Amino acid sequence: MPKIKTNRGAAKRFSSTGAGKIKRHHCNASHILTKKSSKRKRELRKGDYISHADMANVKRLVPSL
Repeated sequence: MPKIKTNRGAAKRFSSTGAGKIKRHHCNASHILTKKSSKRKRELRKGDYISHADMANVKRLVPSL
Protein backbone atom coordinates (compact mmCIF):
# COMPACT_ATOMS: atom_id res chain seq x y z
CA MET A 1 0.00 0.00 0.00
CA PRO A 2 1.57 3.35 -0.99
CA LYS A 3 1.93 6.23 1.41
CA ILE A 4 -0.57 9.07 1.33
CA LYS A 5 0.93 12.21 -0.20
CA THR A 6 0.37 15.56 1.47
CA ASN A 7 -1.04 18.35 -0.67
CA ARG A 8 1.79 20.87 -0.36
CA GLY A 9 -0.38 23.88 -1.16
CA ALA A 10 -2.76 23.00 1.68
CA ALA A 11 0.11 22.22 4.06
CA LYS A 12 1.36 25.81 3.71
CA ARG A 13 -2.09 27.25 4.42
CA PHE A 14 -3.24 25.27 7.45
CA SER A 15 -1.75 24.43 10.84
CA SER A 16 -3.17 22.64 13.85
CA THR A 17 -3.48 23.64 17.48
CA GLY A 18 -2.87 21.50 20.52
CA ALA A 19 -6.61 20.98 20.92
CA GLY A 20 -6.87 19.55 17.40
CA LYS A 21 -8.49 22.55 15.74
CA ILE A 22 -7.12 23.68 12.37
CA LYS A 23 -6.06 27.30 11.94
CA ARG A 24 -6.28 29.30 8.72
CA HIS A 25 -5.62 32.84 7.52
CA HIS A 26 -8.19 35.25 6.14
CA CYS A 27 -8.29 36.01 2.44
CA ASN A 28 -8.62 39.47 0.80
CA ALA A 29 -5.78 40.99 2.82
CA SER A 30 -2.97 41.26 0.26
CA HIS A 31 -3.96 43.94 -2.27
CA ILE A 32 -6.70 46.42 -3.20
CA LEU A 33 -6.62 47.64 0.40
CA THR A 34 -7.52 51.29 -0.22
CA LYS A 35 -11.25 50.64 -0.49
CA LYS A 36 -11.33 48.50 2.66
CA SER A 37 -11.92 50.13 6.02
CA SER A 38 -9.30 50.12 8.75
CA LYS A 39 -11.52 47.94 10.91
CA ARG A 40 -11.91 45.38 8.13
CA LYS A 41 -8.17 45.26 7.44
CA ARG A 42 -7.44 44.89 11.16
CA GLU A 43 -9.87 41.96 11.42
CA LEU A 44 -8.31 40.29 8.37
CA ARG A 45 -4.92 40.21 10.11
CA LYS A 46 -6.22 37.80 12.74
CA GLY A 47 -6.28 34.07 12.14
CA ASP A 48 -9.38 31.94 12.30
CA TYR A 49 -10.37 28.28 12.59
CA ILE A 50 -11.84 26.23 9.76
CA SER A 51 -15.45 25.18 10.13
CA HIS A 52 -16.40 21.72 11.30
CA ALA A 53 -17.89 20.99 7.85
CA ASP A 54 -14.48 21.50 6.18
CA MET A 55 -12.51 19.44 8.71
CA ALA A 56 -12.68 16.15 6.79
CA ASN A 57 -11.55 17.72 3.50
CA VAL A 58 -8.54 19.43 5.08
CA LYS A 59 -7.58 16.26 6.98
CA ARG A 60 -7.61 14.37 3.67
CA LEU A 61 -5.34 16.97 2.04
CA VAL A 62 -2.95 17.16 5.01
CA PRO A 63 -2.97 13.80 6.82
CA SER A 64 -0.33 14.92 9.34
CA LEU A 65 -2.65 17.50 10.94
